[in-house]
Amino acid sequence: MEDRFQREINYLRVSVTDRCNLRCLYCMPAEGVPAAPREEILTLEEIARVVRASTRAGVRKVRLTGGEPLVRRGIERLVYAIARIPEIDDLALTTNGLLLPSMAAPLKEAGLRRVNISLDSLRPDRYAYITRGGDLKTAWQGVEKALELGLHPVKLNAVVVRGFNDDEILDLARLTLERPLHVRFIELMPFGHAAAIFAGGYVPAAAIKAQIESEFGPLQEVRKLKGSGPARYYRAAGAAGTIGFISAVGDHICRRCNRLRLTASGSLRPCLFGEHEIDLKALLRRGAGDEELAALIARAIKEKPPAGHIRSHRPAREKAMSQLGG
Repeated sequence: MEDRFQREINYLRVSVTDRCNLRCLYCMPAEGVPAAPREEILTLEEIARVVRASTRAGVRKVRLTGGEPLVRRGIERLVYAIARIPEIDDLALTTNGLLLPSMAAPLKEAGLRRVNISLDSLRPDRYAYITRGGDLKTAWQGVEKALELGLHPVKLNAVVVRGFNDDEILDLARLTLERPLHVRFIELMPFGHAAAIFAGGYVPAAAIKAQIESEFGPLQEVRKLKGSGPARYYRAAGAAGTIGFISAVGDHICRRCNRLRLTASGSLRPCLFGEHEIDLKALLRRGAGDEELAALIARAIKEKPPAGHIRSHRPAREKAMSQLGG
């Protein structure tokens, strides 16, 4: 289904929990953010109902996020339920990877197609610092397990922050040379907790790309990669994997946006960078049918703005990314 600006909206990002087992510096404060009461969080069955209804409005791709989605008890059951909705042709999950070594196999068996793994540093001490306690070795085991099980394309997400990990850009890019890994460099966004460090930490995707090309030579654009969304992908000469760029600030990804977001507490957000939400939970819990849910989802698509506050670089502080679904 197209919105008012001729963008095909076919992708639903579903936050299954607002809880996380890490406290990354650019995501939330050390003490975390207040978690919603459990009764306010959608049940797995309610999430599956929303996904099923969303297919009537043209949704074909689903990504499970958080918080950290693997801390949600029963996540395999949800994957199983969504994977068996005939209209859904792509089911993915974004994770920090720490629980993936033990959970990847049952998730794959349930019907998960592919994973994105957050990996902002290849240095154990630095990784532990930015995540406030995460273990790089365990996260990398998650990467290895995803490759072993064929959860392709295996994408690694790195948020680049000036003065912190911008000296690792080339090391991260080299991961694509020998193995089928797809490293995506993500611009820091003036959003939630990251707003406080944005002015000094922002590195434009164009500068990241230029640094990589100074080492590896011109990058060749890759036109199609499963689940591309607003990212742009390139390949170094002879590389097994690709290098992607998500330039939310520098290139305004809004014009290529194809998604809606469902928060863990049941609100549908037409735009990550907007403040408008539609309460689906109330509709679900008063017994609405799939047609009524689908009509509200279609309305959200029609209400999707051309761009959110990110275009003006105005910081949004009202919620943390973990509360909205990354």
